[in-house]
Amino acid sequence: MKQEQEFKKLFRQKQKEIFETAKEKGFYDAGERNEGEMIALIHSELSEALEALRHGNPKSDHIPNFSLVEEELADAIIRILDLAEYKGYDIAGVMLEKMKFNKTRERKHGKMF
Repeated sequence: MKQEQEFKKLFRQKQKEIFETAKEKGFYDAGERNEGEMIALIHSELSEALEALRHGNPKSDHIPNFSLVEEELADAIIRILDLAEYKGYDIAGVMLEKMKFNKTRERKHGKMF
């Protein structure tokens, strides 16, 4: 339980940091943000990860210690946490609960493939 509390605390700090960086970089200058657009941008990062994979997953130009797929997946998580902080969502808490729930599910959730 203590480990989960520490995880949530640190995760929440990073979520706030991501949101503050987005504000500092002008993503909230116009005020309200369109949630649908924010979700579409999350999707675009995943599409970029797929394209990187299709091209052999080269090293990132921005952070060369990592692959481009890793960078794009990180971008998706960053965008998710930005949206979560904007909306006041407890992603760390729900993630821990969802992980517990998933442990109770049947293999492949009853799907054949």
